[in-house]
Amino acid sequence: MINCVDVGGSFLKFGIATGPGEVFSRGHQETPTRDFDHFCRALADEIARGPAPEAPVALALPGVIDPDTGLVTCANVPCLDGRAAARDLEAFLGRPVVVANDADCFALAEVGAGAGRGHRVVFGAILGTGVGGALVIGGRLVVGAGGLTGEWGHGPIVASPRFPCGCGQVGCLDTVGGARGLERLHEHLHGKRLGSREIVTAWEEGSLEASQTIDLHVDLVSAVLALVVNVVGASVVPVGGGLARAHGLLSRIDTAVRSRILRKTAGPLVVPALCPGEPGLVGAGILGFQTFVPGGH
Repeated sequence: MINCVDVGGSFLKFGIATGPGEVFSRGHQETPTRDFDHFCRALADEIARGPAPEAPVALALPGVIDPDTGLVTCANVPCLDGRAAARDLEAFLGRPVVVANDADCFALAEVGAGAGRGHRVVFGAILGTGVGGALVIGGRLVVGAGGLTGEWGHGPIVASPRFPCGCGQVGCLDTVGGARGLERLHEHLHGKRLGSREIVTAWEEGSLEASQTIDLHVDLVSAVLALVVNVVGASVVPVGGGLARAHGLLSRIDTAVRSRILRKTAGPLVVPALCPGEPGLVGAGILGFQTFVPGGH
């Protein structure tokens, strides 16, 4: 068994994995974001109350893990930022620990128990507050230099409109592709501030202004995502995040992407995520079995 933890800026979610893709949730508690000892004690106390107190631990984190140094960049949980989190947690907990980015765990979860099952190359895309992603080939995460794989939201890609991005570039898809980006596009086009859900609802109800915003959003997102598909050769792109729940919008993006890629396919390519339960916990469990259990898949 593997003790699984999905670390968020607000809550720690706990689970126990009895097999790859088989995770039972064990509840949650507030995340101690600023005190590392408090963070460690919260993990240790909850794991000690579980069915496998001596089992290894796998964590999904909202940050980047450098595969060479193990150092974590994690703005939402400052007590982990700049630490070799796996090493430090192992020292405190006295058992093996593996950590991974939460988007990576999402993609693993989709491969193991969602829309990516049976596919050799899967690109997991996040259209949430911003834009993120992860790549899985042959059931294994692809982790590149600095741990920065699947970051299709960054780089000076968008020709117009171009907005400054938090990463320091100008014209990143992250500035127009996620929920905040959709809102930014609407304000840019119409001078009105609406929430992403309001924009999608207005579009579904036939609003001309919202339709213009959605048309531009679909064009910008699908252009970059089509390039990603051409580069990595993904045969499916499961999508998570808040915008993925707008199935009409996702269907529009899917149609646009399939019209722009080299490999023509009649079936859906860009699809809603299907993993039941908590993808962070499921993905962490899969990673834990791959890391610590001989023959684990």
